[in-house]
Amino acid sequence: MKGYLRADGRKGIRNVLLVTYLVECAHHVARTIVTRADSDSIQLIGFPGCYPNDYSLKIMEQLCTHPNVGGVVIVSLGCEGFNRERLSKTVSESGRPVSTFVIQESGGTRQTVEAGLQAVGEIQREIANAPMVDMGVEELVVGTICGGSDGTSGISANPAVGSCFDMLVDRGAACIFEETGELIGCEQIMADRAVTPELGREIIEAVQKAENYYRVMGYGSFAPGNAEGGLTTLEEKSMGAYAKSGASQIHGMIKPGDIPPRGGLYLMDVVPDGDPLFGFPNIVDSAEIVEMIASGAHIILFTTGRGSVVGSAISPVIKVCANPETYRKMADDMDINAGKVIEGRAAVASVGEEIYQLVCNVAGGEKTKSEALGHQEFVLTYKQFEPIGPACLPRR
Repeated sequence: MKGYLRADGRKGIRNVLLVTYLVECAHHVARTIVTRADSDSIQLIGFPGCYPNDYSLKIMEQLCTHPNVGGVVIVSLGCEGFNRERLSKTVSESGRPVSTFVIQESGGTRQTVEAGLQAVGEIQREIANAPMVDMGVEELVVGTICGGSDGTSGISANPAVGSCFDMLVDRGAACIFEETGELIGCEQIMADRAVTPELGREIIEAVQKAENYYRVMGYGSFAPGNAEGGLTTLEEKSMGAYAKSGASQIHGMIKPGDIPPRGGLYLMDVVPDGDPLFGFPNIVDSAEIVEMIASGAHIILFTTGRGSVVGSAISPVIKVCANPETYRKMADDMDINAGKVIEGRAAVASVGEEIYQLVCNVAGGEKTKSEALGHQEFVLTYKQFEPIGPACLPRR
């Protein structure tokens, strides 16, 4: 397969131009630019808050310099707390073209939209000439998440993704699984798979942090829809979610926005550090997808039993449906029917190979169902994190 070679040496599988707003007050102007530009490759992201937050700045910096991103247009109202100068500098230093517009200095809505459209056209022409180079599976970063889980998820789609992950890790790719709030009860099993005892202790502490966080919030990661779909306990849901990680050794633990330093299997600690300040860790699946993309994920594998239609800005989302009945109802939104396992028509390993082949095809340019339908969901909220410790990324 071929990848877009960026000036910073990273390789992308898409050539996206981002229009990003830095406060909700600038959202409409940025969205109007994207709507009038009318191209699937010109996509909208943004941060709604007016107060500064180190986490959101880091995530935006990582997204705007993601290998799938070729250039950026920044839209600021002008008085928000977001550090637009630092974001612009980060993008520029990565070798990507960037233009910044401050609505309060540009004459308001109409003038900013017109100026933004002109900048989009100029950057679009520039990144159209991005060089294409050979790209191997070992250069891919792939993340996974489950959403709308039911009683079939832990039997078909999740272990099939785990099988795919094992193949990707064997070939040198970096794979990320997360949702530590849905891995409560699995911490010792994961610690036993860690490449060092020190990493194992970090994993146990991360899951204990998640358990305490949800206890303080008074609500665990178990939605009414999970129960309606046949899941009976949080432990049952955890074991199903855990199956997505496959059987490889766990090579490291990262936090949102941290880039895996090399191939291997990584757990992402998504629960904020310190006392709960901003509510639940991730308010919807799309927020978790954004965090894995900020950590460099070229592709996201999304498993679901009850069904979901989401995609994402920046990186394609492959949806793996666990439940055969859901697949038949929502076939236009599903990329893989893992429900074949439930019906006895396929083995987990063969569906894992099917997912692996689709990962390669999508990396080679094939559109996912959510891409073809125009899904580009994006959510970014407030959080706080401390840097990871040295035990989280042991040398191998």
